Amino acid sequence: MGPAARETLGVLVPPDSAPRPVGPPRVFANRTPSSNESRTVTATDRSLDLINTAAQAAADKLAHDVIAYDVSDVLSITDAFLLASAPNDRQVRAIVDEIEERLLKERGAKPVRREGDRESRWILLDYVDIVVHVQHSEERVFYALERLWKDCPELELPEEARATRGKAEEHAKLHADEAGDELGQER
Repeated sequence: MGPAARETLGVLVPPDSAPRPVGPPRVFANRTPSSNESRTVTATDRSLDLINTAAQAAADKLAHDVIAYDVSDVLSITDAFLLASAPNDRQVRAIVDEIEERLLKERGAKPVRREGDRESRWILLDYVDIVVHVQHSEERVFYALERLWKDCPELELPEEARATRGKAEEHAKLHADEAGDELGQER
């Protein structure tokens, strides 16, 4: 590879990579893009179907702060990322299991790789077209993947998945209030 190659996340990508099959351009309805981002989603229809199915599965298992980004313009290895979180390890596993089961049953998709099962603090499901990250709430705050992908277009998700936004903060506040009550502190 010559000097024309670009580096993406430490991986050299040739500038003449095979073009991605794309459907008609999609326009965002859920937010105003920043000046650095395009309004056009370039992820494939299959990727969008997988993301929506996975997002719905995560919401059904009470995941917090479900969000998806179209990373197809900046990464050649996948089209989209789905991020979700949960307040405990058991729920992280339950969300991942539901996503995996639903994608297999409804879309015939099996992950090519599953990482992070041992600790269940951050489990990654790689479906090639999409990558799903389900993190413990503490890891979600610490690693802040949203900051890495903030310039990528946010994908429209099912209503139930969008309703999960802010749940982690609500959960943390509720438990802080309960802990204060146990210690006899006033709110």
